[in-house]
Amino acid sequence: MVTLLKAAKIKNVRIYDVNPQVLSAFKGSGIGLSVCLPNELLTDIGVGEDRAMNWIKDNVQPYLPGTKIVGIAIGNEILGGGNIEVWEALLPAAKNIYSALDRLGLAKQIEVSTPHSEAVFANSYPPSSCTFRDDIVPYMKPLLEFFSQIGTPFYINAYPFLAYKNDPQHIDINYALFKKNPGIYDPKSKLHYDNMFDAQVDAAYFALEKFGFDKMEVIVSETGWASHGDDNEAGATVKNAKTYNKNMRKRLLKRKGTPHRPKMLVRVYIFALFNENLKPGPGSERHFGLFNHDGSIAYDIGFTGLKPSSATSSFLSFKVCNPSFPFYMFL
Repeated sequence: MVTLLKAAKIKNVRIYDVNPQVLSAFKGSGIGLSVCLPNELLTDIGVGEDRAMNWIKDNVQPYLPGTKIVGIAIGNEILGGGNIEVWEALLPAAKNIYSALDRLGLAKQIEVSTPHSEAVFANSYPPSSCTFRDDIVPYMKPLLEFFSQIGTPFYINAYPFLAYKNDPQHIDINYALFKKNPGIYDPKSKLHYDNMFDAQVDAAYFALEKFGFDKMEVIVSETGWASHGDDNEAGATVKNAKTYNKNMRKRLLKRKGTPHRPKMLVRVYIFALFNENLKPGPGSERHFGLFNHDGSIAYDIGFTGLKPSSATSSFLSFKVCNPSFPFYMFL
């Protein structure tokens, strides 16, 4: 795993658990690692700081400083999901984890955050009209106030693929893939968008501004494109996946902002590093990887994979986790 990441010059990785084998594998690598407090633990961690302290002492502190853990995500896509009890536990869990880190002197080196899905928005088209859902506002606003206090950005999982898959009749696939197209015009902001990704990022900025958080940075915690899917999943092809991620890489190499925030560098995590053959759900869920399970390249966007002989032993322990990686730290 680490051999592959170094070969691809990847400097930061997000994983969705705290698997001991994975954390140990990163020791001495210098690769920044963001880990996740699983959704199912939020209600327990939200009860009290002592439980948060115990979790950190068991799952984070033992691996420091050898493993460069730089962030803890409090769950994944909590708000907008179906469990209101977990919605209620999100902010207390985030506060308890942060307080425990602060007591241990780790709060300045380990960021506490939470990634959201597009489901937190009531609408996002055109971008300037984006607002948070009414039922989510009572949970989102205090969460944003806390993150603003501790300097945490707003993390959003932005997928033009999902938007196109759900409405291929009305969305120009070239607009979703960063290819030449007429784009859209936002009459209120008077801004033109030539790709859906920038529009999704700006939609988040506009929603934050309506809440008074105009200085909060937006970071894309997940984006990507499926290389295969079920028969009813429009656009899920190797050609489209390669086009999207290759054009995303080109876009990030330009080190530019969005139409609404032209001076704010866009920072992005690409989902995912590997195809996941055991992941449940529609076929596309198992085909977001840039690499195959043996370390070979699923499709080429300019990265180097591993030779099969050296890859096998590096990937055995990663079947239980769900890693993604960002471009923004190594470009």
